[in-house]
Amino acid sequence: MASSPENPGAGLSTFSSLSIESSRSHMTDQPPSDRFKSDMPQIPGVSGSGSRPSAAASNPAVKLVIGLLAVLLVVFLGARWALRPKRAVHSALQQPQIEVPSPAPDPSTLLPHATETEPGIADVAEMAKPWSLKEFYIRNRLSGENILAVLVRLPAASASQASGYWAFAKNSPYGNCQLEYITDLNKLKNDYGFRAAKHPMVGNPCSRSVFDPLKLTNLPGSVWVRGAIAQGSDLRPPLGIEIKVEGKKILAVRTE
Repeated sequence: MASSPENPGAGLSTFSSLSIESSRSHMTDQPPSDRFKSDMPQIPGVSGSGSRPSAAASNPAVKLVIGLLAVLLVVFLGARWALRPKRAVHSALQQPQIEVPSPAPDPSTLLPHATETEPGIADVAEMAKPWSLKEFYIRNRLSGENILAVLVRLPAASASQASGYWAFAKNSPYGNCQLEYITDLNKLKNDYGFRAAKHPMVGNPCSRSVFDPLKLTNLPGSVWVRGAIAQGSDLRPPLGIEIKVEGKKILAVRTE
């Protein structure tokens, strides 16, 4: 409808009324829930679906699988940690063990020691064979030290009598040489140059002196000792040790 020149405000009023009615009709067409909802701002490069929770996150089965994986991971790490000390012990046990050889026994502990209370050094049975020998220790009355000595079974007398034995100190009477009881007659010939031996002898390797166990010699003071000098420049025979026999036991009583 055209407005008349006389009343121009009537046309504007009619247009405003139509606009308001159109706006009202548009609002009444929207659902009640969307009518008062504010639209989310649109960010360039980001889709609108990101503002809603995903179906995977809201799915209980997915959450269960994730939880099981986390538990398995914890169990796996715990098992590895628990097994580490055992592997260390196992590896230590597998290492080759270095065997340290035990020290050789002291020879002095394997030989009998004749003392005042326990003078026994051998049994008659073990010295039954002529020219058999046995080493032992006895205390020197002058120095107070234990000295190495040799017991020799002589063939001329009975094994149950003291005359059937000769015992002497291995250290030479003068000097530090160790006397040796020689049963090898070839050694007497080659090392000592003594060819007259018919039985075992005692030798001094330092002076090449030879002593005969079957012969006696007279020392100053009318003292008879066994082991006469058969060769060499030594001043006297070896230091003798007094022997006694009591029953089946051979005793070393005292040193010369």
